[in-house]
Amino acid sequence: MRAALDVFTVLAVSAGLFFFLAGTVGLLRFPDSLTRLHALTKADNLGLGLVAIGLMPQVDGIAAMLKLACIWLLMLLSSATVSQLIAYGLRRSMKAKEQAR
Repeated sequence: MRAALDVFTVLAVSAGLFFFLAGTVGLLRFPDSLTRLHALTKADNLGLGLVAIGLMPQVDGIAAMLKLACIWLLMLLSSATVSQLIAYGLRRSMKAKEQAR
C-alpha cells in the first residue's frame, strides 16, 4: 500500500510541477500583461493544488493534511484577489493612456 501512495505522490507532484512550468512559459511568452496574468494564476493554482494533494498521503495525521488544504485554499483566495487588483490597475492605466491621446 505504501508503494502505491508513493507512486501517487510522485505523479501528482510531477503534474503540479508541469503546471508550474506551463504557467512560467505563459508568463514569458504571452504578449501582454493581462494574458500573462491569466496564464500564471490559472496554472499556478492548479499546480499548487496538485502538489498539495500529492503531499497529503506523505504527512502524519489529519492535522497536517488540513494544513496543506488550508494553504491551498488561502493561496486560491489570495491569488484571485491579487490578480483582480492587478487587472483592475492595468485596465485603469490603459484607459488613462487612451484618454490622453
